[in-house]
Amino acid sequence: MTTPSDTQSLILSRAATRPGNLALPLPEGLAGAAAKMVVGKMIARDWLEEVEANLRRGEPMWREIGEGHGTTLIATEAGLEAIGIEPVVVSVFSSVRKARAVPPSAPDAPARIPGRAGTKQAQIIAMLSRAEGATVTEMVRATGWQAHTVRGAISGGLKKKLGLPITTEKVEGRGTVYRHR
Repeated sequence: MTTPSDTQSLILSRAATRPGNLALPLPEGLAGAAAKMVVGKMIARDWLEEVEANLRRGEPMWREIGEGHGTTLIATEAGLEAIGIEPVVVSVFSSVRKARAVPPSAPDAPARIPGRAGTKQAQIIAMLSRAEGATVTEMVRATGWQAHTVRGAISGGLKKKLGLPITTEKVEGRGTVYRHR
């Protein structure tokens, strides 16, 4: 697998932190022919995808395709995996982005979906995505957070902000087990 250059890694890591994994705006100083060359290589490697820009929501435009229409760039699952964002986390964020797609006429855009690898939130999502799920105690051990912080992250960060479906189940000998499916 090809390793992204520093510029390509910067574009992908910034895209991972933006709503819908938008790759625009590009880093300062990257413009013109150099930008076209970098973006062209990233599209060829399936790290970026050119999609129609939703100008009503203020998405930045990569190129104009005529009469007030244009395209924007989004990081793909392959692009995010290329910079080390774990496949489980990539698929969770990708499915959330697709599930929360808002029609162009809707006034509210989806909330920001973070996707940085190695964050404690990413650890929790990975633990919840396992078949056996995770208990608060297990998540406390993995993150170093206190129990109330873990519960707050699940209810506020994952369920409310990201819209992830989290289920709970009482398991004998383990207590309350949380799962993301």
